[in-house]
Amino acid sequence: MKPDQTSGQAPNQGTSNAGPAASPPFFNTNWRLLLWALLALGVMLYAVDVAHRGGPRELTYTQFKQDVRAGEVTDITIRDQQIQGHLKTSAQGSSSESSSAGSPGQGKSASAPAPSFETTIPSFGDPKLMALLEENSVNIKAESTRAAWWQQLIITMLPWVLILGLIFYFSKQMQQRMSSAGGMFSFGRSKAKRFREERPEVSMEDVAGSDNAKRELNEIADFLRDPARYRSVGADIPRGVLMVGPPGTGKTLMAKAIASGAGVPFFSIGGSEFIEMFVGVGASRVRDMFQQAKSESPSIIFIDELDSIGRARGAGLGGGHDEREQTLNQILSEMDGFSDRESVIVLAATNRPDVLDPALMRPGRFDRQVTFERPHKEARKAILSIHTRNKPLADDVDLAKVAGRTVGFSGADLANLVNEAALLTAREKRKRIAMEDFAQARDKLVLGAKREEVLGEDEQEVIAYHESGHALTAVLLPNADPLDKVTIIPRGRALGATEQVPEDRYNMNQSYLMDRLAVMLGGREAEKLVFEQVSTGAEQDLKQATSLARRMVLSWGMSEKLGPVAFRDGEQRPFLGREMAEPREYSDATAKVIDDEVRGIVVSVEEKVDQILEANRGRLQALAEALLDHETLGSSEIDAVLQDRM
Repeated sequence: MKPDQTSGQAPNQGTSNAGPAASPPFFNTNWRLLLWALLALGVMLYAVDVAHRGGPRELTYTQFKQDVRAGEVTDITIRDQQIQGHLKTSAQGSSSESSSAGSPGQGKSASAPAPSFETTIPSFGDPKLMALLEENSVNIKAESTRAAWWQQLIITMLPWVLILGLIFYFSKQMQQRMSSAGGMFSFGRSKAKRFREERPEVSMEDVAGSDNAKRELNEIADFLRDPARYRSVGADIPRGVLMVGPPGTGKTLMAKAIASGAGVPFFSIGGSEFIEMFVGVGASRVRDMFQQAKSESPSIIFIDELDSIGRARGAGLGGGHDEREQTLNQILSEMDGFSDRESVIVLAATNRPDVLDPALMRPGRFDRQVTFERPHKEARKAILSIHTRNKPLADDVDLAKVAGRTVGFSGADLANLVNEAALLTAREKRKRIAMEDFAQARDKLVLGAKREEVLGEDEQEVIAYHESGHALTAVLLPNADPLDKVTIIPRGRALGATEQVPEDRYNMNQSYLMDRLAVMLGGREAEKLVFEQVSTGAEQDLKQATSLARRMVLSWGMSEKLGPVAFRDGEQRPFLGREMAEPREYSDATAKVIDDEVRGIVVSVEEKVDQILEANRGRLQALAEALLDHETLGSSEIDAVLQDRM
């Protein structure tokens, strides 16, 4: 039997993160900056080249010494190995002629005479140069190669200024980009999604199977539509409404329907989205979310999976979790801080109300609980109608029969059922979904997909008798659930399966539980009766039978020796760490009695099943042979086989 999941299906919602608009792409901005920098560098290099061409004329060292000997050099300035100087006016033309000699096609006036010159002393030096310059009365000036202090300061600081400027610029660009995308620089902001007004509306008609919850929650929507009517008589709407139910029973869908019906802004966030590795981030997000909701009052805040942040403080072996507890404290503080004029309602959903902190449940916070139940037959039919209203159905489809064969299915299971049936129809290239498609889809969801297993004849025979034992026991016992189908085709993790169709039950008596135990043990007893030994195929049957018998003894008082006493079940809430820290509620002597009673129940049922199968061995053999021939038998085929052996 599958657990409940939802009560209906909502249309797709358009959502957007609350926050500023996205900034221009980060890399586009940087590429534009790089192009401008390259252009500026090119202009600068061009200017340097032009300035260099208009500067002193470059002479070879040999030509320089010839001009000195000829008395044409008036003065020079020596800086390290560089020499700059001036020539006499009468010698400028001859220097030009000498430097251009040997160049074909160039006249004496091909270029203007240079007013100055420059040359380079060879690296190995010239010790006779000073004597030559003094002999020819050349005015000599020497300059230090060490730059001025302000030049050294500029040279030293300029790279650091450029680096810091680039770091500042890129950090600013990254901060703007990540803040708009909800990145690391905005982790203190709320991640709640705001559902826009132009979204497709979700009405209460889109939610089926939760009539009781609808009646209670319609009051919330009515208050948000007309709060003055309630306040005129002194009525205060609950600050917080806690929706409790198994996973997928329509809690989130119901919250959206309320927001749509009230026509107010709706902020939705999961409980785990508050928690980060940094302590205090969750509290900051809570403050930001409530601030947004208050600014758009009246509004609704919906927190899904509240138990992820609302667990009892200080629980577990490791003590409290600082980040989660600070987030919880901030939620409690914000809910206390609502003014009488602020129409902000907090809706929350959880499937574990037993682990919530008691401070959340007191009046003034989550002081109203709305329970979501598994859908009954009529509700399942209504849910199927919602999911199939836009799908082509064949004439043989009867949604009432489908609802009757899906006991324990929730809205999510039913939605998945309809989708699987549609996929099967499309796979077979048919235009309309038939009843057989729903049957095959149900088998796939309940039993699993078919497996291509190659089993030997001996194994198939054992499986056939095993499943026949389950089926025959279910048929013969008066309080067992009706039999629907038996198969020896491997599906999921099972090599065979026996399907029963239970009725909607809210209370189970001891007779029903004993017959249920008998059906679980029927397969193993059939193997033992026919083959005089048992196999590993009964592993899950034994686990389920033992667990059910233990609950009968511990929780439901169905033991004559122990009487009407309930003991704590060790399987409850193991993740809180409470059971490991608390002492056991009963003594070792009582534990032995519990074990004996559990074993006694299982053994007594086993003996009863053994007697039933021994008395109906012919039917067991006929049913096993039919399974070996047809692999799958429906309820009508099983009845026909058993009638022949009456």
